[in-house]
Amino acid sequence: MAKKITDKVTWVGKVDWELTHFHGHEYSTSKGSSYNSYLIRDEKTVLLDTVWLPYDQEYVANLKKEINLNKIDYIIANHNEIDHSGALAELMREIPNTPIYCTANGAKIIKGHYHQDWNFVTVKTGDTLNIGESTLTFVEAPMLHWPDTMMTYMSGENILFSNDAFGQHYSTELLYNDNVDNSELFAEAIKYYANILTPFSKFVTKKINEVLSFNLPLNLICPSHGVIWKNNPAQIVEKYLDWANDYQENQISIIYDTMWESTRKMAEAIADGINKTDPNVTIKLFNASKEDKNDLITEIFKSKAILLGSSTINNGLLHSIGGLLEMVKGMKFKNKKAAAFGSYGWSGESVKQLTEKLKDAGFDVVKDGIRSLWVPDGDEITKLSEYGKSLVELLK
Repeated sequence: MAKKITDKVTWVGKVDWELTHFHGHEYSTSKGSSYNSYLIRDEKTVLLDTVWLPYDQEYVANLKKEINLNKIDYIIANHNEIDHSGALAELMREIPNTPIYCTANGAKIIKGHYHQDWNFVTVKTGDTLNIGESTLTFVEAPMLHWPDTMMTYMSGENILFSNDAFGQHYSTELLYNDNVDNSELFAEAIKYYANILTPFSKFVTKKINEVLSFNLPLNLICPSHGVIWKNNPAQIVEKYLDWANDYQENQISIIYDTMWESTRKMAEAIADGINKTDPNVTIKLFNASKEDKNDLITEIFKSKAILLGSSTINNGLLHSIGGLLEMVKGMKFKNKKAAAFGSYGWSGESVKQLTEKLKDAGFDVVKDGIRSLWVPDGDEITKLSEYGKSLVELLK
């Protein structure tokens, strides 16, 4: 169902309440998502982005109810990942000669996906498209989060169509940020940033500062997923600048996997030592085999330090920890400290491997890891608690 945003702009996207995973199974979407497409009607008519491929026929059928497709003068493709461009092929069967405005990389990616040589018009930062009373200005935003990404600013209406930036995987029929549960909204917004945009934080800061330097009036930020930022849209811009600046809270996350509960007992003893020394720090414990991996990435993003623990198995790590480390390495976290721990029976290589992998992922390992043979108890629990206490001083 189409939803009018302003006199000239209509939301014509798709709310996907059933979505549980994204990027294959790399990203969990417990709150669903939306694929936001926008129809702009001035003297010229512009369609900005489409929706994910499974909904291509539904999307085009609904679009026909809103407008005669032959009246669409231009298509703008801000970003061409399948969740944005998925309905493009179905649409172009109906209006094959319609110009598609995108970056040079965008044209390459669309051709790579759909193997069609449509009427591409490539644009760069500062290029404009006059559509009547309003003008559309294009701003390239490479690596936010693909090489082809751009934003489009609409004068008059003062709208920034920001694509993936400022988005969330969050399904709602209420459309605007001031209509939804903001605790849910910001939880999904920080999860989105932590898992998708963290590796590109330096580009985020640079691009936001560039856009701010234009001194453009801003009434709405319309991303490609989740809510439209209508009430104080600058608040999410400020959050992004904060998140991009080596973000951390006063939190220590202890993440582990355990075979026979020994490594769990180690985690709890270390946490007790930290808490006794600094009762103001937020300590969170997670069993990596039971927690959502993207929620763990979000908690690491929020933490000033992490402790990573694994039992030793087959001279190595438990697979939930090994997989998490591979994700963590790709995030390129900055300004975070770490240490390792783990239980063992007869070989005990896990702690050394964890320490090496944490360093390889860019963490400042502040203390040699600690191991416990078999089941920690008595003096060993005290030793682990003291280890936690000593970490507090090293983290100051």
